[in-house]
Amino acid sequence: MNPMKLVILPGDGIGPETMAVAVRALEVVAAQHHLPIDLQHDLAGHESLRRHGTTVTPALVDKVRAADGFMLGPMATYDFKDESKGEINPSKFFRKTFDLFANIRPARTYAGIPNFNGEFDLVVVRENTEGFYADRNVESGGSEILVTPDVAISLRRITRECSERVARTAFELAMQRRRRLTLVHKHNVLRITDGLFLDACRRIAAEFPEVQVDDVIVDAMMAHVVRTPQRFDVIVTTNMFGDILSDLTAELSGSLGMGGSLNAGHQHAMGQAAHGTAPDIAGQDIANPFSQVLSLAMMLAWHAQRCGEPAYLRASQDLERAMAECIREGAVTRDIGGRLGTRATGDALINRLKAAH
Repeated sequence: MNPMKLVILPGDGIGPETMAVAVRALEVVAAQHHLPIDLQHDLAGHESLRRHGTTVTPALVDKVRAADGFMLGPMATYDFKDESKGEINPSKFFRKTFDLFANIRPARTYAGIPNFNGEFDLVVVRENTEGFYADRNVESGGSEILVTPDVAISLRRITRECSERVARTAFELAMQRRRRLTLVHKHNVLRITDGLFLDACRRIAAEFPEVQVDDVIVDAMMAHVVRTPQRFDVIVTTNMFGDILSDLTAELSGSLGMGGSLNAGHQHAMGQAAHGTAPDIAGQDIANPFSQVLSLAMMLAWHAQRCGEPAYLRASQDLERAMAECIREGAVTRDIGGRLGTRATGDALINRLKAAH
C-alpha cells in the first residue's frame, strides 16, 4: 500500500484547536488499520501572512500538488482583501487552482442531539467553481460591476461542462446510498442559466436509470427541508444555492459545528469544515471539533475509492462510529448539548476509537 500524502493546514481562529483533534484521531485510526499516511504540516492564512508575507506560498502550492489531499482549517476570508499584498483567500485559491469542482456536504441527525424534524440523512452536492460567486466567472477578476454609485450588477456563469461533472458526482453518490436525487434550481426565473443546469443534469440522469430523480425550486426547497428533511437523499445544485442550503441542513442536524465537507476534483481533494473561524471563541477550548473530524473521515473515504484500498474506508467508518458514540453519550461540546471542551471532546473520541479495537 503506497503512503497517502496528506497536507495539514490548521487555519485561523478556532482552526488550530479543532484540527489538532482531527490529527490525533487520524493517527489512532492509521495505526489501528496499518495505514501508511505521510502527514505534512504547513501554514496558510494569517500565520503564513505574518511569517512569509503571503497567505499561500508557492512552496505550499507545490506541496499540495504533490499530495493526495489536504485538510484546510477555517480561514479568515473577510480579512483578505488585497492579493497584491499577499492577502489571498486560501479556500477560493485552492478550489480554483486544483479545480475542486464538487463540494460535498452531508447532514444527518444523531442520537443524543435533540431535533424537531425527525431523523434524516442527506447530502448536498454543490457546484464549486462558477455560479453567482463573482470571483469565479471572469478571467480578468471579479464579475461585479458598479454601473453608477447607485446601481450594481453581478454576473452569473453556468456551463454545461461544470454542470455535467457535478451532476455525475451526485449520481455516483446516490448509487452508493438510497438512489434518490433531487435537482434544486430557480428555473422559473433564471430560465436560461438554470435551464442549462437542469438540461445538463437530466442528460447525466440518463446514464443512471436506477436513480429516482425529481426537481424542486430553491425557495420551496428551503421549506421542504425544514418541514420534512427525511424526504431527501442526495441533492445537487448550483454554487450559491448549495452554499445556503448546506448551512441550513447542517444546522438542522444540530449545529453548524457538525458541518463536515469535502471539496473534490479528479486529482485532489480538500477536507474543510463548513463553518468559519469563530474568532469570538478562539483559544477558549469550547469549539466543536467534529466538523473537522467528519471532513477528515470524508477525505479517507474519498482516498479509499480513488486508490482502491478498503482499509482507508474502514478507518473513515470507525471515525464516524466513534463520533456518534460520543454524541449519544453526551461526551461533546456545549453547542450540541455536552459539557466538555474541545480537547476533552477529542480525548473522548480517542478513548472510543481505542476501545473498539
